[in-house]
Amino acid sequence: MIGIDIGGANLKVVDEHGAHIHYCPLWKETSVREILQEYSSADNAAVVMSGELADCFASKQEGINFLYDAVRNVFPNAKFYGIDGKFHTKPVSQIAAANWLVMADVLRFKYPDCLLVDMGSTTTDIVPLNAWETLKGQTDFIRLKTGMLLYYGLLRTPVSSLIRRINPDGNDILLSTEYFACSGDAHLLMEMITSDMYSTATPDSCSTSWNHCLRRMARMVCADVHEVGEDLVLQIAREYVNEENKLITNAVSSIMKKYGCVRIIAVGIGSKFLASYLNAHDLASEMGTLSDAIPAWAVREAGLRIV
Repeated sequence: MIGIDIGGANLKVVDEHGAHIHYCPLWKETSVREILQEYSSADNAAVVMSGELADCFASKQEGINFLYDAVRNVFPNAKFYGIDGKFHTKPVSQIAAANWLVMADVLRFKYPDCLLVDMGSTTTDIVPLNAWETLKGQTDFIRLKTGMLLYYGLLRTPVSSLIRRINPDGNDILLSTEYFACSGDAHLLMEMITSDMYSTATPDSCSTSWNHCLRRMARMVCADVHEVGEDLVLQIAREYVNEENKLITNAVSSIMKKYGCVRIIAVGIGSKFLASYLNAHDLASEMGTLSDAIPAWAVREAGLRIV
């Protein structure tokens, strides 16, 4: 059995050989079936999804139906994990956005007093592992209201979604709201990730090199790097990271206090970043690259429990 996590931007597969991450932007009509065919020798698949929210679908149910059919085309007996904590064999509404819950389902036994923080390319999930019965049934809309879902990730978040101005010399400079630069650019310029870790498409479809990240970030103040200087461009990146740090820290502190969690564990491609300022245990230290695809790992583990 393999575990599959289908997001809007990435498709992740975990099998007996480890984790496999494919950039799969659904809004560009990337073929999910074609990617899954690479794993068709597996006897079955356990699946979670969040890609049903991609704006290429007129509704979440349309997205569920599309992804369900794509998986079933390759794995006719695939089962889909839902926000009710159960597996389903039909494209029911419960199978939307349950990737965070399956992590809780599997990890709550080993880490019962912990707060799980998962930073992916697009979002950050904050999940109290000691609140299983409370967690079941929560949609992303509910989690946005409670602060358990933050739409800030390591790579794809628009810079202007978090900072609107900088103040380099006592005078405010407003930032453009165009999608000129993203969190991947900010994190690379702050040397928090390397170019090979910047694995999604860039805003201008150019490379993930230092110079291209600088160029994109300079566009946030409608300039070229030589016009405003590298120091100012780096300040934009630094301000973004500082605000991101504050936002996640405050949300984690609030959820931790509310549910009485005593430790934090970090997973996802941003786990090292999270661990550095949340005083968290980075599960990558014991799971390796599986930590970067933990919903796919978790749904496989949950599926194996009921085989």
